[in-house]
Amino acid sequence: MITSEDLRFIVTIASHRTLADAARAMNITPPSVTLRLQHIERKLSVTLIQRPSRIVSLTEEGQLLHDKGVVILRGLDELQEQIDERKEQVCGTLRVLAPLGFGNDYVAPLLGEYKSQHPQLDIELELSDNPNWSSHHKWDIIIYIGALNDSSLKMITLASNQRYICASPKYVQEMGYPDTPQDLTKHQCIALRENNEDVTLWQFTDGSNGKHEVMRITPSLASNEGRVIKDWARAGLGIIMRSEWDVQPQINNGELIRLLPNYLLPDANIVALLGSQEKERSARISGFIELLKERLSPAPWQ
Repeated sequence: MITSEDLRFIVTIASHRTLADAARAMNITPPSVTLRLQHIERKLSVTLIQRPSRIVSLTEEGQLLHDKGVVILRGLDELQEQIDERKEQVCGTLRVLAPLGFGNDYVAPLLGEYKSQHPQLDIELELSDNPNWSSHHKWDIIIYIGALNDSSLKMITLASNQRYICASPKYVQEMGYPDTPQDLTKHQCIALRENNEDVTLWQFTDGSNGKHEVMRITPSLASNEGRVIKDWARAGLGIIMRSEWDVQPQINNGELIRLLPNYLLPDANIVALLGSQEKERSARISGFIELLKERLSPAPWQ
C-alpha cells in the first residue's frame, strides 16, 4: 500500500526539473532517488515518469498520483495543524518567500527571533525578486513589494512604502539637479530589474496639480540586485529609483539626496500574501504575521 511518505516523494519529484534537482532538495543522492522511485513503481505496478528523459515528465498515472496526492497531503497537514492548535503549540513548518534585499534585512532576522520563541517550529525561507506565481501554493506567507498582478491571494499590508528618485551629492554636484521628470533624459539613470516589471518606465504624479507624467529612461547601468544599484548611486554613477525602506537611512545620513521631491512615484507597499482566510490560518502563520505587523509599525527605516 502506498504511504503518505511515498506521496510526498512523488510530489517533490514533480516539482523539480530533474531527478538530480529533486535529490539535492531532499539532501540525498540521485541513485537513492532512482531506487526509491523504482520501489514505488513496483509497489503500484505502474510507470510514474517517462523514460528515457533527462527532464522529469510524469506519465498519466504519475500525474494522477501527484494530483490526488497533493489533496491528500494537504488534508493530512491540515489535520496535524488542527491537532497542534488544540495543544496551543506553534509547531510544524513555516514556509516564507520574500524579496532578496528586504528579506535579508528584515524578514530573516524576524524569522530567527520567531524560531527562538517557538523551538518546535521549523522554518524555510526563500529569497527571490522574481517569484514564480505558479507555485505560490508552496508558501505559507509571501512577502511582496511592488505592483501586484495576482489577485487570488489574500493581502495584508504590513507597512507603507514610497518610492524615491535618488542620487549622491557627488553626482548632483557634477551633473546638477533635474527639475522635472523630462530632465532625466539628460542624466545617467540606473535600473533595478525585479518582479518582471517594466523597470525603464518611470511614472510620476505632479504633487501640485495631479498631472501624470511617464518617462522612458535609458539606463547606463542595470542589475537585478538592489544593493548593487544603491552602491552605484552612492558612488556617484547615476540616479536610481528605489523603495523608501532601502534608501531612507542613506538619505538621513546624507549619502543620498532625494530628487524631484514634488513628484510622487507609485507606492510599493510591503504586503503579506496568503492563500487562506484568517479563520483558516494555523497558529504559526498567524503568529508570524502579528510579529511582522508589530515590528514594521512604525517603520524601522524611518
